[in-house]
Amino acid sequence: MKEHKSGHEPLLRIVKRDGISRGKAYAIRIAAVLISLLVSGIFIFAVTKLNPAAVYQAMFDGAFGTKRRVWVTIRDTMMLLCIAVGLAPAFKMRFWNIGAEGQVLIGGILTAGIMRAMGNTMSTPLLLIVMACASLICGAVWGMIPGAFKAIWNTNETLFTLMMNYVAIQLTSYCVALWENPFGSNTVGVINQKTQAGWFPALFGQTYGLNVLLVLLLAVGMYVYLKYSKQGFEIAVVGDSENTARYAGISVKWVTIRTMAISGAICGFAGFIAVAGASHTISTSTAGGRGFTAIIVAWLAQFNTFVMILISLLLVFLQKGAIQIASQFNLNDYASDVITGIILFFILGSEFFINYRLVGHGKEGEGK
Repeated sequence: MKEHKSGHEPLLRIVKRDGISRGKAYAIRIAAVLISLLVSGIFIFAVTKLNPAAVYQAMFDGAFGTKRRVWVTIRDTMMLLCIAVGLAPAFKMRFWNIGAEGQVLIGGILTAGIMRAMGNTMSTPLLLIVMACASLICGAVWGMIPGAFKAIWNTNETLFTLMMNYVAIQLTSYCVALWENPFGSNTVGVINQKTQAGWFPALFGQTYGLNVLLVLLLAVGMYVYLKYSKQGFEIAVVGDSENTARYAGISVKWVTIRTMAISGAICGFAGFIAVAGASHTISTSTAGGRGFTAIIVAWLAQFNTFVMILISLLLVFLQKGAIQIASQFNLNDYASDVITGIILFFILGSEFFINYRLVGHGKEGEGK
């Protein structure tokens, strides 16, 4: 007997794709960006009566209008990319590291402290090595703490890492109060402004050239580590199924602690780059929310660090563009943020259509 079918089946059903070609996935993403620009243009004209093309031109000028703006955009892109690279191994292991913000601050605190204390006693190359090692070690320790609690006592890593952000913020506030310069300013000021001890030297004639080199090396190294190393394989297995990992003889506890140490170390290194390679100071805004933005970068890139470069650049471009159109067209921050939000909404939404498809009434839900 044939099973009686209800006459109230939905017109459309959501079906998970078995797979999708890389070309088709990128075509969906490009289409999402184009549609987002169209929708944003309609919003711009409806609310402000401005020419959308002029607004988009202003966004481009905000990020790339002058040589200085180009390098500031590149600098901020590298900072965001560095944090996203740090999050990649933890997220691939399905460990929800929401603590990158705090890990960056811890690396920044150590960098600023060493720069202040040893700026007059060490040569800059040696000082940079000491600061880099300190930021890596302290970031690793900061990451290992929630990793160990998760591995041993199965604590909630999302809440644990999030709460550690607040601890790092308070530590940063304490150090700012301790090191404030001038006294009463509640800021550290530019460290070693006269001697520039501990500052990144120019590379290839560019102030932020070393930032670019270091972060790109990290991106390449992480790609190789996750894709081709034994430890990268263990991270992937643990992320797919802890039971399978145990059956294969992989120590889930050790992999969790080790991976979080690596994740924290790279985020701590981002703090070193932020202080020694960019701002030359420390404050509670040194991370600037990038620890949370980097989560979007890591997920959109599916932990591919090369794809992260493009996504980091896009997000920084949107940020710089929003600032520019707010000032150039006298728009409030909310209007410019809505435009950025629309674009991000479509970009994030494109991932749904990459992983799922809509099937019409009466059609098979199988296949690609």
